[in-house]
Amino acid sequence: MEISFWAFVVSILLLFLASGSFSIDNFHQPFPIVEPDPGHTKLRLSREGLEAISRITTPIAAVAVIGPYRSGKSFLLNQLLSLSCYEGFGVGHMRDTKTKGIWVWGTPLELDIDGVRTSVFYLDTEGFESVGKSNVYDDRIFALATVMSSVLIYNLPETIREADISRLSFAVELAEEFYGRVKGQDVAFEPAKLLWLIQRDFLQGKSVQEMVDEALRHVPNIDGNKNIDQVNQIRDSLAVMGDNSTAFSLPQPHLMRTKLCDLKDGDLDPMYVKKREELKELVASVIRPKIVQGKPLNGKEFVSFLEQILEALNKGEIPSTGSLVEVFNKGILERCLKLYSERMGRLGLPMPDQSLQEVHERSREEAMKAFDEQHFGRHHAKRSAEQLDEEIKEVHKNVIMMNEYHSSRLCEALYTKCEDKMDQLQVLRLPSMAKFNAGFLQCNQSFERECIGPSKASYKQRMMKMMGKSRSLFIKEYNQRLFNWLVAFSLVMVVVGRFIIKFILIEMAAWILFIFLETYTRMFWSAESLYYNPVWHFIVATWETLVYSPILDLDRWAIPIGCIAAIWILYWRCYGRRKHGSRWLLPLYASHKGGSNRPRSD
Repeated sequence: MEISFWAFVVSILLLFLASGSFSIDNFHQPFPIVEPDPGHTKLRLSREGLEAISRITTPIAAVAVIGPYRSGKSFLLNQLLSLSCYEGFGVGHMRDTKTKGIWVWGTPLELDIDGVRTSVFYLDTEGFESVGKSNVYDDRIFALATVMSSVLIYNLPETIREADISRLSFAVELAEEFYGRVKGQDVAFEPAKLLWLIQRDFLQGKSVQEMVDEALRHVPNIDGNKNIDQVNQIRDSLAVMGDNSTAFSLPQPHLMRTKLCDLKDGDLDPMYVKKREELKELVASVIRPKIVQGKPLNGKEFVSFLEQILEALNKGEIPSTGSLVEVFNKGILERCLKLYSERMGRLGLPMPDQSLQEVHERSREEAMKAFDEQHFGRHHAKRSAEQLDEEIKEVHKNVIMMNEYHSSRLCEALYTKCEDKMDQLQVLRLPSMAKFNAGFLQCNQSFERECIGPSKASYKQRMMKMMGKSRSLFIKEYNQRLFNWLVAFSLVMVVVGRFIIKFILIEMAAWILFIFLETYTRMFWSAESLYYNPVWHFIVATWETLVYSPILDLDRWAIPIGCIAAIWILYWRCYGRRKHGSRWLLPLYASHKGGSNRPRSD
C-alpha cells in the first residue's frame, strides 16, 4: 500500500508539472523541446523546452547538430558550451541512443551580432539509423532541425558516405517545403548555414573542403543511367548551397573515447583543443538571428513558428517524400528564365506583333520544357512553374513595350522623312505632277516596306492624312504655278528670240503663247474651265514631258543646263560670228547689201 501511495503522489506531481502551472527555476540544464510519440514515427512538443525559449525577448539564433547516432553529437555540444558531460547534454556510452527527439540547452549564449544582442541556443538532435525507428521519423528530425537552426552542423565520423549526402539532401528538400507551405502562409526565411564537421583520427591527406567538393562532384553518366542522374541531381541540390556552407575538420580528442567525460582539457589531444577553439570561433562568426518574413524572431515568436511547423509536419500538410529543394529549383528557374530572356534578346526589334508572339510562344515552351526536365519535387514544382510563367509574362511585357518603342521611333522617322519629302515637292522650282507622283509613290512604298511593328497601323493612318493633304495642296497650286511659269517662259523666249538667238519664228511663237495665255484665256475661258480644256491638257502633257522623265529631271538640272546654254550663247555671240561669218546668222535678219553686214535699223 505504501508503494502504491507514493506512486500516486509521483503521478500527481508529474501531471502538475505537465500542466504548465509549475515554473522552471533552473534553466542551466538541457530541456527537450520535441519528443517522439510512443510509436516513434511522429513528433510532439515538450512544454519544458518551449518555456525555456519563450522567456527570451531578444532575437534568437539556434545551432543544431545532426548526424548518425553514436557519433558524438552530445559531447561536441558540451565542448562548444564549455560544459562537462555531467552538467551538459547527456552522453551515452551504450549502443542505444541517449538523446530522444530534439533537446535545447536552457541557458543561451549572449552574442553581439552586427550590433544586435542575440541569444544563441544550442540544439541536440536524435541520431539517425538507430534501431527501432522509421526512416520517416529520421527525416522529420532532420527537416525540423534544418528549419529551426541558423547554423546546421552535420557531424560525420571519418568521411562522407553516399548515404550521408542522400539523407542530408532529403532533409533539405523536406525543410524547403516548410518555407512556403505552412498553413497556406508564405513563411520564407533564410536557410541555415551548413557546416560539414568531419571528425577523424588524422588530419593529413585531403582537406575536409576537398572531401566535400569531391563528394558533391558529378558522377560521369555516359550511358544515361537514370539512377546516376538522380544521384547527380541530389549533388546539384547541395552544390547550389555551396555559398551557404563550409567545412571543418576536428581530430579525435583522445584514444579512450569511453573515458572522455572524465578527462580535462589538459588530458586531451592539444591539436583537438586548438581545433575545438577554432570551431567555436567559426560558429560564432557565421551565426545570424533567425529571420522569418524579414523579421528576427524572439522567444515567443520562435515557439509559435515551431508549433506551426510541427503541426503541419505531423498532419502531413508537407510531404515527407519527393519534396522540392527550393534553392535548387530557384537556380533552375533563374536559368530557364535566362534562357527565355536570351531567346527574346536576340530579336531584331521592331518586328510584327504576330512574329513576336510566335517567338514568345516558342521560347516560353522551350523554357518550360527545360524546367520540367530539371525541377525537383511535385508541389513546390507546380508553384515554381507558375512563378516561372509569371516572370516570363513580365519579360514578355517588357519586350512588347520595347517593340512598341522601337516601332514608334522607326515609323516616326519614316513619317518625318516623307513629310519633309512632301514639303520639298511642294516648292519645286519647276512644278511637275509626274515628279510629285513619283515622290509620293516612293514615300508610300518605303513606309510600307520599312515601317513594321505595332505602331505601323496608327502611323499609316497619319501618313494617309498627311500625304492626302499634300497631294490636294499640290494639285491646287500646280495649275496656277504652271500658268505663271508658262507666262514667264513666253516672255523669256521673246527676249531670247529677238536679242540673243535673233530667230523671228521663236519670237513670234513666244508672243503668240503670251497673248493666248494672258488674253484669250481670260476673255473666253474662266479660271476653272481653263484647267479642264483639252488645249490646256495638251500644254500640261508637253510641259510634263519636258520637265520630268526617268532620264532627265529638269528641276534638278535646270540651273546647270541654263549655265551651259548661257556659256555656249556667249561663246557664239563673241567668237562664232568672226570665225564662221554671216552663215551662222539666221536668214531673216541677215543683210547682204554692198557685200557687208549692216546693223538692223530697229
